[in-house]
Amino acid sequence: MKKIKQQTYQQEMEEVIEKEKKEGTLKFIILWIFSHIKFLLIPGSRIEELSLRESVYERTVSKRKFIRRLKAPLTILGIGIVILIVTLAVFMHWISPYTIEEADAIFAGSWDEPSPEHPLGQTNFGRDILARIIYGARSSLTIALPAITLSVVVGVILGVIAAYYGGWVDTIIMRIGDIFLAFPALVFAIVLVGILGRKMEIIIMAYGILGIPYYSRLIRASVLQARELPYVQAAKVAGAGNMRIMFRHILPNSIQPIIISFTFDIGGVILSFAGLAFLGYSDPTLIEWGRDIDIGRGHLINAPYAALWPGIMILLTVLGFMLVGDGLRDALDPRLRNL
Repeated sequence: MKKIKQQTYQQEMEEVIEKEKKEGTLKFIILWIFSHIKFLLIPGSRIEELSLRESVYERTVSKRKFIRRLKAPLTILGIGIVILIVTLAVFMHWISPYTIEEADAIFAGSWDEPSPEHPLGQTNFGRDILARIIYGARSSLTIALPAITLSVVVGVILGVIAAYYGGWVDTIIMRIGDIFLAFPALVFAIVLVGILGRKMEIIIMAYGILGIPYYSRLIRASVLQARELPYVQAAKVAGAGNMRIMFRHILPNSIQPIIISFTFDIGGVILSFAGLAFLGYSDPTLIEWGRDIDIGRGHLINAPYAALWPGIMILLTVLGFMLVGDGLRDALDPRLRNL
């Protein structure tokens, strides 16, 4: 009997404690709402306790802000497209149903419709469209990446030197850049390729030269701001040479716009190269999307797929690099960190 009474008493005490806890929780919620009514009703209001917790969390847990900012849906879509195009370019011999020689050979069945042997149809001379758009990915990246790299390397070096030294050095470099910027890019590329020959190396050089003035101006604007900052003056006082200050201290802190523009311009160069090939100024030894569009444009009624699929590949490639560039801009631009 005593044990039963003790158990009953314990149960009653537990029920009383639970009731007090519930009443205490309800009172706490009501008091919190009344004390933080400003936070609940006025947009932009902050609570010191929550702000402190947020800052502690960002310092201790959130160490990957840059990666988290690349998790936007459109950025992930762009990364997926870029990975797809790079995969086609790198593993084309394993993915393509035909060899590169067969994709550029002469067969029967010009402009035939899609079939089990040719899922996307055939273009002129019976060439498989699927194989040609796969091999065209390597041609586009092979020209775009070296051309952009040439523009960035030379443009950054000239822009940093011009901004750091200033004076007549800046004037000479910038005026020469203005001369190149005065020429329409496509016309300059056509003239250069027409004079020196329709070779891949010439096309790379043409687009590489065209991008140098743009990157030199872009980095120059950042270096002009950075060279007056205290850490540059401290490096001078410490006895660092000009080359070390320019490329060890200033350049790493001014390179963000170049990284963003580099990604954007890959798609732009691919699009420009496709336009050049469409006009008949591409390397005839390359399998290229713009050239296939040029060949297929005369058969848009009886074989629209011959020009459609290369055009879709150009669209996807440019869109992918643009989305990645936009994601990098959001991740690297300090003005967008609080948006």
